[in-house]
Amino acid sequence: MKEHYDVVIVGSGLGGLVSAIILAKEGYSVCVLEKNQQYGGNLQTFVRDKTIFDTGVHYIGGLDEGQNLHTYFSYIGIMDHLKLKRLDVDGFDVVTFDNYEGEFPYAQGYDNFREKLIEKFPSEKDAIVTYCNKMIEVCQKFPLYSVKKGNPYDIEIFQESAKGFIDSLTNNSKLKGVLAGTNYLYAGYKEDTPLYVHALSVNSYIESAYRCVNGGSQITKQLIKQLKKHGGEAYKNQKVTEFSSENGKVTQVVCADGKVIRGDKFISNIEPKLTLQMLGEDSPLKKAYVNRINTIENTIAPFSLYVVFKENSFKYYNHNFYHFRDVEKMWDSQDYTQETWPEGYMVSFGVGQNTSDFAECLTVMTYMRWDEVEGWSDTFNTVKEKNERGESYEAFKKAKAEKLIDELEKKFPNIRDCIESYYTSTPLSYRDYIGSHNGSMYGYVKDVNKPLQSIVSPKTKVKNLYFTGQSLNMHGILGVTIGGVITCSEILGMDYLVDKINKETKVSETIK
Repeated sequence: MKEHYDVVIVGSGLGGLVSAIILAKEGYSVCVLEKNQQYGGNLQTFVRDKTIFDTGVHYIGGLDEGQNLHTYFSYIGIMDHLKLKRLDVDGFDVVTFDNYEGEFPYAQGYDNFREKLIEKFPSEKDAIVTYCNKMIEVCQKFPLYSVKKGNPYDIEIFQESAKGFIDSLTNNSKLKGVLAGTNYLYAGYKEDTPLYVHALSVNSYIESAYRCVNGGSQITKQLIKQLKKHGGEAYKNQKVTEFSSENGKVTQVVCADGKVIRGDKFISNIEPKLTLQMLGEDSPLKKAYVNRINTIENTIAPFSLYVVFKENSFKYYNHNFYHFRDVEKMWDSQDYTQETWPEGYMVSFGVGQNTSDFAECLTVMTYMRWDEVEGWSDTFNTVKEKNERGESYEAFKKAKAEKLIDELEKKFPNIRDCIESYYTSTPLSYRDYIGSHNGSMYGYVKDVNKPLQSIVSPKTKVKNLYFTGQSLNMHGILGVTIGGVITCSEILGMDYLVDKINKETKVSETIK
């Protein structure tokens, strides 16, 4: 490791690595510092009983040739190296309810999506067509979503409610529930969630939907390869504890082991609230800016159950399940009580190199508020820094897991007999490994009632400090990748960078 770099990036999540590759391709000397033993943030995987589990990447959209994420991944050099499995074309997601019979599919491709829903709701054709047209219209208002130059077209796009729009389409409660049925993708909430968050999250999967074979960490491995190919550097087990500043600029970062790394520019791929803490009391930032960032609400955290199946015991489903107890309360899943938890859940199956008719494993995700684990919040536990939280914590996790399995049994009556073993993660796990505030799933809440308050610019009030990651514009693989492009555009120029992305990817496709 050198003492000085053009750009120092703290955190090796997707946003940090995308930013690092883009800048390294432009000739900057780049260094990425990661506190954990594994790069990748939410791209991390872990192994239990010889089975690979994802922490955050359950499926990816927009990866067909000509689609947005395919273009971005091609530009940074990883698209052709990924091992993917396309999910069911006629139903990559399936929405179900306790209080309605039947399964309601999300199909790939808008024509197919419309057709499959109209089969389920033949009298609601107009509502379904209007919904699809609106999704496309909203996404087109965000130029980078289509790899074009410019900023979102108007403020009004931030002020339309997701629930309000869906409710305006129809009086059919079941159809409204289905159209909002994948809101675990963005932690949708009835009072806050803007329509653009719903549209940007759902649209790319409708265009195309894939699982990563053997986990999403393959994306990280390819990103690190590309970074090194272009002369960039990355270092694990380097926990940054301080950003030091002089004369209104950051001059260096200090690691837990005392190592000092200087730079001309700094990009923080850790949550803005934590970044501000690491700037310390002598920060050049104004109190009003710090207060605004610190008062932004974080999205709710997840509780996840990871199940290893007995061999050849449980059917493999090439789609995800989104299930809710009550269609009328599906926007209220975050407002559970101890008696009603979980109000809903999302199920995703792992896919290995030799996927058969049987599943090796599945992951179940539901909501969990921070207050449920706050009693253990002064403990910190990762692979690198072991710190057992005690018998009470283990008993808490087991009780939650068993209750969640009880819910799964209602949908999959034989599932408990098929389980070889299971493991869990709580908001504490996400806080410790990912670094998100109170284990937040998707960064900051986007609030239709306060549309600009929760949008954090990648360019900070410190001259040479930039943000990237899921807490800025949008979360998810696509959102964070675009966020990395936006961060780099502050350094390179938006028009220049978008032109280069389009030019290079078109040349690459022509060569093929």
